[in-house]
Amino acid sequence: MEEFSTISVEEITKQDMLLIIKALEYTGENTKIHSFIELKNAMVKQLSLLTNTSEEELLTHLQK
Repeated sequence: MEEFSTISVEEITKQDMLLIIKALEYTGENTKIHSFIELKNAMVKQLSLLTNTSEEELLTHLQK
């Protein structure tokens, strides 16, 4: 297996990305494991930087 440190999101659909984000949020809120919320926040922040939009605009776009 080839070693890697990052993963590209090019092939993930908007619907799947929204599902991942919502799942991290739900799991973090219901298990009280803060790492899930931190990962969700980091993903949203990075995606908004990549798309040059606000986090709110990004989430709205993913929901369309």
